[in-house]
Amino acid sequence: MNSGKTLFSQLMSNGKLHDVNVLDLLVLEAGAIYVMDWGYVDFSRLHVMHRAGSFFVTRAKSNMDFHRVYSAPTDRIAGIVCDQTIALDGQYSAKDYPDHLRRVRFKDPETDKTLIFLTNQFTFPASTICSLYKQRWQVELFFKWIKQHLRIKRFLGNSENAVKTQIWIAVSVYVLVAIVKKRLDLDASLYTLLQIFSLTLFEKMPIQQAFLGHRHNSELDETSNQLNLFGY
Repeated sequence: MNSGKTLFSQLMSNGKLHDVNVLDLLVLEAGAIYVMDWGYVDFSRLHVMHRAGSFFVTRAKSNMDFHRVYSAPTDRIAGIVCDQTIALDGQYSAKDYPDHLRRVRFKDPETDKTLIFLTNQFTFPASTICSLYKQRWQVELFFKWIKQHLRIKRFLGNSENAVKTQIWIAVSVYVLVAIVKKRLDLDASLYTLLQIFSLTLFEKMPIQQAFLGHRHNSELDETSNQLNLFGY
């Protein structure tokens, strides 16, 4: 098996690689469970994972052509609407994935939203299949948090070192701002603080003054508060 560093390097791209093609780069591990969104539904690739002894949990597309082979008992109180063994009927999909699949229909009691999951894992309870996908969503929320709070709009480099360096710098800045907020007992949120600091990065002023809508005079004269980067 490849090391984590080698695998990371293999999965790096120029940003133009389609999501589903990443499945071709994975070093599949027997017994591992790969959880993914429906953008990765490619039955030929999923069958490669199945033959490798790996498991997957994904979302089923609405236009999937199939027929039911068997229906297992369900717990509707837990939101499990159906737990089916199915076979694909599409001309190409049936050829790409000739084995049976498991289809779990779940209605979230909290949001009242219905989700349909597709997996080759037949041993776990249906509720566990749903929980696995829910954990994948936590990863999505984490990356959303990174984009919103660490202010990383794009990566400046494609190497492992470049990506890690940029993330750790952003985390360090975020922690420093959090320390400033706590020590000065500022009411503004961390998100607001980061926005203000990004606009007043090279201005010298009492930090409280930055929240009063102070406008900086752009003309550089003797009274200017613009920081001189080369003044020692």
